[in-house]
Parts: sequence; structure tokens; C-alpha cells
Amino acid sequence: MAIRVLTGIKPTGTPHLGNYVGAIRPAIAASREPGIESYYFLADYHALSGTADAERVHRSTLEIALTWLALGLDPAQVHFYRQSDLPEVTELTWLLSCVTAKGLLNRAHAYKAAVDANVALGNDADHGVGMGLYLYPVLMAADILLFNAHRVPVGRDQVQHIEIARDLAQRFNHLHGGDYFTLPEAAVDEHTAVLPGLDGRKMSKSYDNVIALWGSSKQLREQIYSVVTNSQLPGEPKNPDDSSLFQLYRAFASDDESAALRQAYADGIAWGEAKRIVHARIDAELAAPRERYQTLATRPQDIEQILREGAERLRPKARELLDRLRDAVGLRSLARLATPVASGGKLSKKVKLPRFVQFKEPDGRLNFKFFAADGALLLTGIGYVDAAASAAAMVALRQSRALAVRQTTLYSADTPVGALAAPAEQAEAALAGIRSALAELIAAESC
Repeated sequence: MAIRVLTGIKPTGTPHLGNYVGAIRPAIAASREPGIESYYFLADYHALSGTADAERVHRSTLEIALTWLALGLDPAQVHFYRQSDLPEVTELTWLLSCVTAKGLLNRAHAYKAAVDANVALGNDADHGVGMGLYLYPVLMAADILLFNAHRVPVGRDQVQHIEIARDLAQRFNHLHGGDYFTLPEAAVDEHTAVLPGLDGRKMSKSYDNVIALWGSSKQLREQIYSVVTNSQLPGEPKNPDDSSLFQLYRAFASDDESAALRQAYADGIAWGEAKRIVHARIDAELAAPRERYQTLATRPQDIEQILREGAERLRPKARELLDRLRDAVGLRSLARLATPVASGGKLSKKVKLPRFVQFKEPDGRLNFKFFAADGALLLTGIGYVDAAASAAAMVALRQSRALAVRQTTLYSADTPVGALAAPAEQAEAALAGIRSALAELIAAESC
């Protein structure tokens, strides 16, 4: 079973070298790993929470799409789509909002920071806070859970959002008695490169110290030559570890190239020569992608088609999940009522089915329990290293017609999936009941 990895790209502004080295380049490399099913989407709904400038959102969406494609993202090998092309995203956002505790969102970092800033200024706590900011974590949870992503690469400041997505998934699963959502894991790369900007601080638009990714070779040269250095003269040994220029170079150069420049620093290289070397190395890596970017930019209709096709390929999968969720919460065809509405105006009691419940072990492993319709525990999973393995075990149990029992362990296709807490016949009968209910549901929907 492939590991589903999902990455959202917020279209806000023109990308710079820091974006490329810290996020885009490693993400594209990861998309080529075997056993990975990659989802990359343009988070244009998220962009609306921070700006009302329609032209900026429009222009930035195109620039970000061009960037990923020019740098080698292959839409034939990954799922590449625009968030707003999937109406299921907003539908799922509402379903999740209905199980979201207000207190949970009150503790979200971005909202708390806005409140703290208002209080410090003597303003009303919610002054200037829009619902887009407040509900941002729920929309992000919908992005993740719509395709039941196993892993979500994020910076450490975004880990809380993944934890909120897990909380909402668990709450929905618990309230509606099913394994509708996989519990996602945050993938934090502690070794992600952080590039210094022109002034030595972290490269960031907020500091106005960025080096543009898609400037011309001449513009790139001008920006690199403006990187702040010290006053040491040619011939004086220089410390590469204190040099923003060297940090930039190391993010693009091989180990041998970095070692050579480190020696040149020790030998007293002139700053002008060092900047020439840094520009040449970075320009060499960006030359071919820059040409692709410029070519793609002349065909925006092709980018539009790529994004729309990416969404259309995913819509059946998204719709399948939403149909299950709508059924779970009671948004069903009235023709499917098992009995007529009683004279008192009340519907017949919902029939309970056996259910799976996911949870996390104290040691961090993912696991599940399988309960009979009356609440009796039938079996417990053996404990799994990640959400994908746990989900695969539950799928095997629901789908298998050839279960085997060896002592107290339940096997499917000779793979142990759970330890029995009740007679095997009881567990198999409950599983058969789930399969029968699903078959009836499919038959009813096709009528």
C-alpha cells in the first residue's frame, strides 16, 4: 500500500531562493521516491484569509503553479491540483466544523497571536479577526482528510494544525462509529536548509531581504553581489561559517565544491571573487528551469488544463468519501428509510453496526479496536508503526473472505492483523455483517 503524502502550497507572492531550497526542491525529490503517492495542491482558498487583493491571488496562483512545473514536478506522476477546483473541500470543511469544539480553535496559534496582539494594544480581543483566520485549521484538516493523507510535511510551526486534523478525524470516527478518516502524521524535517537573506537574517518576504527565484541571470548577479559581507580585505583568511555568502553556496554546491570554497576562504579569497563563484553556481542550477518557466508562462491555458485535469481525476475519490460521510451524518436519500415515519413524527432508530475505533498507544504506535454492534470488544490490532499500516490492517479485515485463526491471533493472507478478544466466530460474523451492510448500501445507491 502506497504512503499518501500531501503538500499544500499557498499562493502568496513570488517564490524566492529560500522557498526553493527549503521546501520546493526537497518536496519534488520526495515525489520520486518509490511507494509514495504524492498530492500537491495550490491552496488558493487559504490565500483568501490573508488578502482581499483578487489580482494578487490570481497572479500568484499562476506563478506558483509555473514554479513547481518548471522545477520538475511531473503532473503525470503525482496529483497536482487547485484547491478551489474541488467543491468537496468546502463540503468536508463544514462537516468537520460541526464536530469542532470552539475551544480547540481558540487555542490555535495564529488566532491566539492575533488576540494577544489586540490585547497588548488595548483593542477588543477579536478586533480585525475574520472567520477565515479562525477556521483556517478546519479548512487545512479538510485538505488533509479528504484524501486520508498519511504524512504531511510541515515546518515545526505548523505541527499544531496536523494535531487538530487528527483530533477532528478521531472525533468524527468516534461520533459516527466508523473508520472514515486515517489519522495523519506531521513529517517535520529538522535538517531543512534555511537560507540567509541579503542582510544575513533568515530569507523572508517580511524582512524584504529575498533573492528572487525567477529573476534573470543579471538580476540574480546583482542581488548576490549585494549580500552583506564584512570588511576583511583580499588575502585575509575568512571564516566561512560566519558568512551568509558561503551558506548560500553550500545549499547549491556539492560537498567537494563546498570544501574547495571553504579552502579559498582560508586562503583569503576576495569578496568579489567569492560572489562571482556563488552566482555562477546558483545560476547554473537555475538556468534550465528558468527557461522552462519562461516557456510555460507564455501558455497559461496549458497550466489551467493541467490543474483542472488534476482535480477531475481526484473528484471520484473525493466524492466517494463525501458520500460515505453524508450517509454517516444522516444526509441520505429519503427513499432509503427502512420504515415509514411514525405517527409521532419520529424516525425509526438507526440500526447499529460493528465498528472500528482507531487510537494511539502510549509508545506512539497506531492501533485499532473492533467492537460488536452491542459494544463488546471483539479484537484489538497488533499495533502499527504508522497510520498507513493500521489502515491497511483494517481494510484487510473488512475485505478478506479467507481469515485464519492461530491461537489468539487473527491472520489475513498470512499477515497478522489483530489479537482476538472474543471467539473467532464472533469476530468473523461481525466482519461479515459489515460487508453485507456495505453491499446493501452499494446496491441501494445504484437503484
